[in-house]
Amino acid sequence: MRKWIASVLLLAVPGIAGGAELSVQEALLRAKPAVALVVSEVASEVMVRCPTGGQQRVIPTPFRETGTGWFIAPNGWMITNAHVVSPAHLPPKAIAEQQVEDGVRRACGDIGQQALSTVIARAQVKVNPSISVILSNGIRLPATVVRYSPPVAGEGMSGRDLALLKLDAADMPSLTLGDSSNAKIGDKLHILGFPGVVVSHELLSASAQVEASVTNGAISGFKQDIANQPVIQTDAPAAWGNSGGPAVGSQGEVLGVLTFVTLDSSGQGGIVQGFNFVIPSAAIREFLKGTEVRLDETSRFNVAWHAGLADYFAGNYARAEKHFAEANRLLPELPDVRRMTAEAKNPPARPFPWRTMATVLTVAVLAAGGGLLAMRWKRNRFRIRPSEVMRLIEISPEQPPIILDVRDRATYAKSPVKILDSRHVTPEELQAGTSALDIEASRTVVAYCT
Repeated sequence: MRKWIASVLLLAVPGIAGGAELSVQEALLRAKPAVALVVSEVASEVMVRCPTGGQQRVIPTPFRETGTGWFIAPNGWMITNAHVVSPAHLPPKAIAEQQVEDGVRRACGDIGQQALSTVIARAQVKVNPSISVILSNGIRLPATVVRYSPPVAGEGMSGRDLALLKLDAADMPSLTLGDSSNAKIGDKLHILGFPGVVVSHELLSASAQVEASVTNGAISGFKQDIANQPVIQTDAPAAWGNSGGPAVGSQGEVLGVLTFVTLDSSGQGGIVQGFNFVIPSAAIREFLKGTEVRLDETSRFNVAWHAGLADYFAGNYARAEKHFAEANRLLPELPDVRRMTAEAKNPPARPFPWRTMATVLTVAVLAAGGGLLAMRWKRNRFRIRPSEVMRLIEISPEQPPIILDVRDRATYAKSPVKILDSRHVTPEELQAGTSALDIEASRTVVAYCT
């Protein structure tokens, strides 16, 4: 009986049996620390000789483009779009020309279009391109391009718009590549990244601007780009700056990388939401072949962070706090780690588990009722009714059942009721196994007691 009750409780009480899938909140919290802001910058020095003065050195405003990247492996390997790093990796001539013009205007002021053209033609420029990655704790790390596949219709018609960056880092939070070949229309999809509207928002703090934003949607189609390469269409909102960001599934696995959004046909440059496109994870695996990236490498940050989240959502707040402390030691002051540590120290009040209590009480009542029924059956398993005694007498008048009146002496002496042809035996004598009854082994014996 005890084993049966235990098995019922195991099946009935939520959270005891089986390993449930991650909630959307836990899956996204696992993913967010691995996403970082990628900055491609082209600074320059311009030597300018204005018509009314000598030569001077001018530092124009650097050309800067931002996008999103994410760690594919903990030892500093990052994936982003090629078009995000292209201005710094392969600076186009137009950027240098723009830097020269900006430098001349700063140095010489309003000198007229003809003089401006002459000064620009004689100016000398030295460009200094750089790529850096800003983590969500504000730390800025330099990055180099290790592998580059140009954007489609950009520097190459057959490019995959992917870039592999290397940072001098270890034990970074990293994401796991999923299997995009199993994706279906309608599957949930979440895009993580740094849309320009958030990065440049005047009402947000600097720390909020470098924390990844999440937009939600679903897979809405499977298409091909102009190079006939597969892309996944999604209705998850995206904007400038989301480029290179991971598109993750319901368990936080990367199903692809956002590559381009759809612009309206009015020429105003507005983004048409609901028609954004993602490079599938299968293409990322192919892109990484032959590189030093190890997809099976373990991140100590991931181990601590994931364990802390699992304990937190299971209600083990003290244990979660210890894991969060280890994650913070490995990579200090990440906003999500700080936030979850604070929540673990001041956990939300648990609602009373009415459903669990109702289940437990129901099982307990059923078990108690079953126990009482079993006891009653055990006590009455040899009991027969008076009518059955009469039937035994009728069917065997030569050898009727022997009736024992098993009442104590005092009760028997005071009682006016005496059973015909019965033999009186006290309970003590019966328990002691008296042999004075002299009953054949083949005879039926019926005991009467109160």
